[in-house]
Amino acid sequence: MPLYEHTFLARQDVTQAQVEALMKEFATIIEDGQGKVTKQEYWGLKGLAFKIKKNRKAHYAFFNLDSPPAAVTEMERRMGINPDVVRFLTVRVEELETEPSAQMRKQDRDDRGDRGDRGGFGGGGGRGGFGGGPRGGGGGDRGGYRGGAGGGGGGGGEGGSTFRPRPPREGGAPRDAGAPREGGGGFDRGPRPPRPPRDTTPGSET
Repeated sequence: MPLYEHTFLARQDVTQAQVEALMKEFATIIEDGQGKVTKQEYWGLKGLAFKIKKNRKAHYAFFNLDSPPAAVTEMERRMGINPDVVRFLTVRVEELETEPSAQMRKQDRDDRGDRGDRGGFGGGGGRGGFGGGPRGGGGGDRGGYRGGAGGGGGGGGEGGSTFRPRPPREGGAPRDAGAPREGGGGFDRGPRPPRPPRDTTPGSET
């Protein structure tokens, strides 16, 4: 029997369950005409290149058919009078693909998403990503976000800075920050001695 690939589009405001009911109805028409539906796929709700009967989107459904031409013609006649079907297309082919179609493979990739290792938001591993920049301190190779050569990022980076106390001076313990320096250079000088009162009698020297 001839082989066909068939696609039909359903209105955007019907549900997926209604689309699956339409697919079952049209598959029954093919089977009643001594044909077979070897593969059925629901591709989901997709945008249209232009509006069709006031629809900007449509539900896509796909069939592989091994059927007499009369059964395909009857199925298309039923689609033409069904208000939920906005467009359909049947193409005769030499052989049918048994694997999932390109649309289904693309949909599977979209569902899985991109899981590549490319750093990450708030990452801190590797040499890139938001949270893994150079000269920082977020962990991983060469530090993290907002680290800087002056510290503040945290440790683990090659250029990250951590606090290191200054070693004591030779010949004694570390100087207390609140003690005065030798030679009167300290900032804590203590109270000044009171000045003597001035002689205010007449004729006194000023």
